[in-house]
Amino acid sequence: MLEIGLTGGIGSGKTRVADMFAARGAALIDTDLLAHEITAPGGAAIGPLVAAFGPGCLRPDGAMDRDAMRALVFSDPTAKATLEGITHPLIRSLTESRAAAVRAGGQHPYLIYVVPLLVESGSWRARVGRVLVVDCQEETQIARVMARNGFTRAQALAIMARQATRAARLAVADDVIDNDGPPEALAPQVARLDAKYRQHAG
Repeated sequence: MLEIGLTGGIGSGKTRVADMFAARGAALIDTDLLAHEITAPGGAAIGPLVAAFGPGCLRPDGAMDRDAMRALVFSDPTAKATLEGITHPLIRSLTESRAAAVRAGGQHPYLIYVVPLLVESGSWRARVGRVLVVDCQEETQIARVMARNGFTRAQALAIMARQATRAARLAVADDVIDNDGPPEALAPQVARLDAKYRQHAG
């Protein structure tokens, strides 16, 4: 089965593009959604998180307090390493079990992993057959993040500074979708790649 890693910087439009492929029959595994799953109330990461960071890392409903943890890991590299040491193996295990189910099911022409930190993680390039990058100008990213998240320009830039550069993402890309234009410019690009991936898979 053809397996594709889809990535892009914050505000690039990864989710919109992934949903368009899903509408065409692709199987999707979104590592961000898996991260939310394991840090939800009762999730697999909750016990180890409390053991590492204390009960203050949780919201009253028992989920991980994402805002508090984001602030902590931004200021403390050791905390970041601890958090990733807990969550990354769980996400990887869940990713692999979901992928095995997709392969066994045989209902999809190809599988797309949505991985925001595909370039940064290092191992993904060897795990997928192709890398698809959703690309846009950095100013477009900043404007979208400010509008969507209510962040200041400085906050948007701080997040982008911790991600791979646009050039680094494009350097590993087998395929690129340009998302600088209007939303309607995406459909023909997705259609072209869907046909290409089906041909590969066939």
